[in-house]
Amino acid sequence: MSSTKKITYLALLSSLAIVIGVFESILPAPFPFAPGAKLGLPNLITILGLFTLRKREVWLFIFIRLLVQMLLMGTASTFIYSLAGAVLSGFFMMLVKMLGAKRVSIIGISSIGGFFHNLGQLIVASWIAGTFSVLNYLPILSIIGILCGIVIGIAGNYLLIHIQFLKKAVFLMDREDAWLQD
Repeated sequence: MSSTKKITYLALLSSLAIVIGVFESILPAPFPFAPGAKLGLPNLITILGLFTLRKREVWLFIFIRLLVQMLLMGTASTFIYSLAGAVLSGFFMMLVKMLGAKRVSIIGISSIGGFFHNLGQLIVASWIAGTFSVLNYLPILSIIGILCGIVIGIAGNYLLIHIQFLKKAVFLMDREDAWLQD
């Protein structure tokens, strides 16, 4: 893929994730019994990036998305929490993805991401609070993260199938490019 196409695609994914993130922030809290828990809708685009970008580009995408979201509607502290969750979940999603499609599905990868995103945020919260008691919140957040990860994974699977179709139908990429990784 040419560098112009890469930059354009990266910008498109980043802006989609940012818009979805802003939209999610104005929605009412979906889990009243778990303050701060969200559906993680922007992670749908992260899953898409995980399967259509190289590892280095995925990290760039994650950082751009978090930085712009912080500038639009957050604070430095929300950036730190989000960054910790995104780095931990991104690392483990990439690690699990390396097992291959025969061993783990997109849904499984997304569920792993949901769990580790919450774990990363709770680790930062316990460090800031100076106590491990914050980790008592992990069981409920784990269940929510895994369930939301399943939903995001199902939607991501659907989206990836249709993106592959668009790639073939519209010829967005050069023939020699390995745009979608197996």
